[in-house]
Amino acid sequence: MKTYTSKFLSIVVSTTLSILALSIALIAHYLSEHIIVIIISTLLFFTATYFSVLFIIQKYIIDRLKPIYNTIRDLPLSGKKLEEKQLDSHSLIRNVKSEVEEWAKSQLKEIERLKELEKYRKDFVGNVSHELKTPIFNIQGYVLTLLEGGLDDPKINKLYLKRTEKSIDRMVSIVEDLESITKLESGELKLNMVTLNIVKIIEEVIEMESYQASERKISVQIVNKPEKPIIVKADRKRILEVVTNLIINAIKYGKKKGHVNILFHDLEDNIIVEVADNGIGMDKKDLPRIFERFFRVDKSRSREQGGTGLGLSIVKHIIEAHNQSINVRSVVDQGTTFNFTLEKAK
Repeated sequence: MKTYTSKFLSIVVSTTLSILALSIALIAHYLSEHIIVIIISTLLFFTATYFSVLFIIQKYIIDRLKPIYNTIRDLPLSGKKLEEKQLDSHSLIRNVKSEVEEWAKSQLKEIERLKELEKYRKDFVGNVSHELKTPIFNIQGYVLTLLEGGLDDPKINKLYLKRTEKSIDRMVSIVEDLESITKLESGELKLNMVTLNIVKIIEEVIEMESYQASERKISVQIVNKPEKPIIVKADRKRILEVVTNLIINAIKYGKKKGHVNILFHDLEDNIIVEVADNGIGMDKKDLPRIFERFFRVDKSRSREQGGTGLGLSIVKHIIEAHNQSINVRSVVDQGTTFNFTLEKAK
């Protein structure tokens, strides 16, 4: 596209105005007795001046705004380029202003998002380091004790080897859970969708965790067990993981001699599964973060209870991978209730 310099435009306008001024002066000199001619000449001068100034704006300012506009239009905004528009000179300045403002807002949002991601990355690396540090230091201590003579003591060697094995198992669990979350987030882990009886799945988990529940004298039961099977469409392995995680959490953090109640609620196309305990509960301010990786309400107590701190994050990812939702409500010293939805099989 041809552009014009300010000097060139100045010469054009100056020449035009000079010629017009000279013409008007000559007309006024020879035809001064005709006032109508002077008025017409004045209007002609005004019109010519108007279009000359407009020419300056269009060819000088606009020519320099268009490259800026095109650059902004080509920049990715909200994940896609701006729609290409055919603009006239009158609407260009208005569009440039609005789109510059929109672009600036998007960049501010992007900066904030990057700051949040950076904070999340630092927190995540710190949490992983902290979680792995404990079993690593334990293993190091056990091995050093064995090397310094404990290996020859039958009372110590077997005990420390078993403790080492537990620490290794914990490290393996953390790595496996992180791998699961990564695959779920990236979409690498494909769900094997089948029809299954969710009531039967829950009964299996209750039976598997009966020993742990009996140790804490906690009753685990389906409160409103339906007469007919509830058939849903889901990945059996992953939903078993969800239910197991929620029931184990309810047992771990429930009150001794307490209860864990499982309920079903019909929502036409979906079914709500509810897992409720009457345990220690959580503060309202902690609820928005409960599904974050490694987040623990009571860190010291949580580590004593075992687990990687990734269970609820995995649960959330699995449910969302099913295009469903999971929610939590809790009151301190009264208990916690998790509920998630599943699609009924048609």
